[in-house]
Amino acid sequence: MNKEDNKLLEINNLVTRYYIAEGSVKAVNGISYSLNRGEVLGVVGESGSGKSAHALSILKLIQKPFGEIIEGQVLFEKSNLLELSNREINRIRGKEIAMIFQDPMVSLNPVFTIGFQLMETIVLHLGFNSKKAKGRAIDLLEEVGIPDAEAQLHRYPHQFSGGMRQRIMIAMAISCNPKLLIADEPTTALDVTIQAQIMDMMKDLQVRRNMAIIWISHDLGVISEIAKNINVMYAGYIVEGGMVKDILNEPYHPYTRALLRSIPRIKKGGESKLISIPGSSPDLLKIIPGAKCPFSSRCKYANSLCLEKNPELEKIDGEERYVACFHWKKIRSACD
Repeated sequence: MNKEDNKLLEINNLVTRYYIAEGSVKAVNGISYSLNRGEVLGVVGESGSGKSAHALSILKLIQKPFGEIIEGQVLFEKSNLLELSNREINRIRGKEIAMIFQDPMVSLNPVFTIGFQLMETIVLHLGFNSKKAKGRAIDLLEEVGIPDAEAQLHRYPHQFSGGMRQRIMIAMAISCNPKLLIADEPTTALDVTIQAQIMDMMKDLQVRRNMAIIWISHDLGVISEIAKNINVMYAGYIVEGGMVKDILNEPYHPYTRALLRSIPRIKKGGESKLISIPGSSPDLLKIIPGAKCPFSSRCKYANSLCLEKNPELEKIDGEERYVACFHWKKIRSACD
C-alpha cells in the first residue's frame, strides 16, 4: 500500500464558527492535518481550544443557526464530507466514522433499553434482521467486558454505572466496524481505576480492529498512554504536532511547555508545587485570525513580531514534527 492509499483522513484549512448573541466565536481557525489507517492521534488543549469543535466539524455536526463550517475540506477516503448531503453524511456517521462523547448519559436515550439502542444502529447500517442484530449486540457487549450480556439488553441506561455506560457507548460506536473512531474525552468523568480499564480496552480494540482513532483530551498523561501522534491546539489553531514521544519529551512551542509544567508532580517529601499558565485564554469573539500569535499575551518569548502576525505551522527539517512559533529554535536550544 502506497503512502496515499494509507491516508484515511485529510483535513485542509478547516474554519468553523459558533454563533451566539454576542457575535461569532472563532472556534477553529484554518487547521490542517492527515490521519493514516490504524493510526491513533491525540488532540490536546485546554477548554476552548477548538478540540471538540474540530471533531464535530468532521461529521458536519455544526450547522446553522448555531454554527457554521466556513471553509476547508474534510477528505475521508478522498471524498469531501463537507460537500455531502444530509442523507449521504448520515450513511457515514455511525458506520464509517463513529464518535464517543464524554458523558454517555447525554448520548444514551433514557427511555429505551440499551439492547434497543444497540440493535437500532446495527439494523440501520448493516441491514440485519432482529434476531441477527440481537446476536450482534450480545457479542459487542461481551467484547467490551459487560458480564451476562444477554440479560443486560433489557436494562435502561440509568441502571448502569458510569464506567458500564461508557462501555455500552463504545459497543455502539464499534458496532458497524468503523474505520475511524473519534473519542471526545471519553474517560474524563470516570475515576482513575475505571479510566485505566477503559483505556486498556480501547487499545486492545484498536489493535484487533485496526481502527484509526482521534482521541481528544485535556490530559497529556492520557494522550501519552494511547496515542502515537499528537496535535496541540490553542485558540482554534494547531500550534504543535508530531510524535508523542518527541513532543512530550522536548516541546518546541511555549504553550506545550507550559502545559507540561502545569501537570502536578509529587516531589520527595510529599510537597508539590502547582505551576499555572499565566494570563487567560484569548476571547474567541474578539480575536482576529492571523493578526497576531494568540498565545503572545501569555508567552515570555513574545516580541513585536508576535504582535504583528500569527506564525504558520511549519515542518521542522529532519524531524517528524510541526510547530507554529517564531522562537522555536531558541526554545529547542534551551531543551538541549
